[in-house]
Amino acid sequence: MKKPLLRRLKGRRVDEMDSITSVAAFYILAAIIIGSAIAVIALKNLVHSVLFLAITFLGIAGIFMQLSADFLAMVQILVYAGAVCIMVVFGIMLTQRGGMSNSNLFNKQVFASGGVVALLIAVIVFFGVRSGSWAVSAVAVPQDTVGNIADLMLSKYVIPFELAALLLLVALIGAIVLAKEVKAK
Repeated sequence: MKKPLLRRLKGRRVDEMDSITSVAAFYILAAIIIGSAIAVIALKNLVHSVLFLAITFLGIAGIFMQLSADFLAMVQILVYAGAVCIMVVFGIMLTQRGGMSNSNLFNKQVFASGGVVALLIAVIVFFGVRSGSWAVSAVAVPQDTVGNIADLMLSKYVIPFELAALLLLVALIGAIVLAKEVKAK
């Protein structure tokens, strides 16, 4: 049974609008990621660089959201944009003794070395894309990815999950002991 013509046209228009919107969102997120990544290495203040690093991580989380990878997006936000950036700021605060205005120093060879690294990455990506077989799965993405992962982590993989939590707790206690000032007797 065929759908009425107007309904088919509306459905097609919605699909095209969704496609245009997702493509525009991808390019906006890509511009944000590239711009903030360049700002991370170009700014001379380390705290500002860390803030742009957090923006880079949030943009990557947006890409994950576009790919319907909700769990990866949340991990990206919590672990990288949250914990890693805060840890870097604490590291800067604990080790920095002078002013922050010129704390992210680099020499004049940064652009030449950056160009060489960018060229190497472009070559690796080019050959990687050409040599790989890119099969598209016919299976639809599950609606509740986080719930399925949570079920697995709290049932089948509960012991590795708890061991990882214990390891992180030991690392946190070790970092506190190392950061604690040694008092002279």
